[in-house]
Order: sequence, then structure tokens, then C-alpha cells
Amino acid sequence: MTRRGWLRAGLGLLAGTQVLLGLWILLLPELFWKWRWVSHLPPYNEHLLRDFGGASLALAVVLCAAVAAMERRLVVSALVAYLVASVSHLVFHAQHLEPLPAASGAGFMALLGAAVVLPSALLWLASDAAAFRPSGHGEPEAPDRRG
Repeated sequence: MTRRGWLRAGLGLLAGTQVLLGLWILLLPELFWKWRWVSHLPPYNEHLLRDFGGASLALAVVLCAAVAAMERRLVVSALVAYLVASVSHLVFHAQHLEPLPAASGAGFMALLGAAVVLPSALLWLASDAAAFRPSGHGEPEAPDRRG
């Protein structure tokens, strides 16, 4: 698979997970709250959960636009936005693992760590301009000159 293909696939994976997560939290906040990794930090707050679900869907929109356009600035912006959210999420939960059994906490940190490593690797792929050239072409597409 080409660098462009890996980048598009990774962006699609991130977008898909945000769509699923956002819909789950927005539509079924009580069910999301019952997940052990979430409910160990009470109290339940439906408003904040639904806001988080909406924010996850908003991030999914930007990631989907990046997948569709494969324009470098949009891809990088989407990945940086994802990283801002995932790094802050990881840091918060790393400081609040006490209520979880060790194995559960380790699994949780692995999951949250993957949410930092994957977009970081995608940013590395996006650092090469070749990832934004259509496959089979040696030269980048001419910039859009519409005003």
C-alpha cells in the first residue's frame, strides 16, 4: 500500500471510531456510562456526556473531510485536533487509575495510548508531500486557482 493509502486508511479508522463513539455517547449516554472505564469517576452527568458525544461527531466530520479531500493542510489540522483531544484524555486518565484493577488500568492505558500513537504515525506519513500526490503520478496536482 502506498503512503497515501496508509494515510487515508488511518484517517478513515479514526473517523469511524469517532462516529461510533459519538453516536453511542450522544444517543445512549447511560449505556456508555456503564462502561467500567468511564463510570469509575462519578457522578453521572448526562449533559456532559451528550456534549462529548457531539464533540466526537464534530471531530469525525473533520476527519471524514480529510479522508475525502486528502489535502495536506486539512489532513494535518484534523490529526492535530485529534491529538489534542487524545493526549489530554490520556493524561487525565493516567492520573486517575486508582479505582481500577491493575490489568484493567493497563488495558485502558494501552487503548488510550493507541489513540495517541496512531495519529502521531499518520502525522509522520503526512510530513511527506508524496502522500498527497495521486497514485501513479510523479508530479503533484496543480493547485486549485479558483477565486
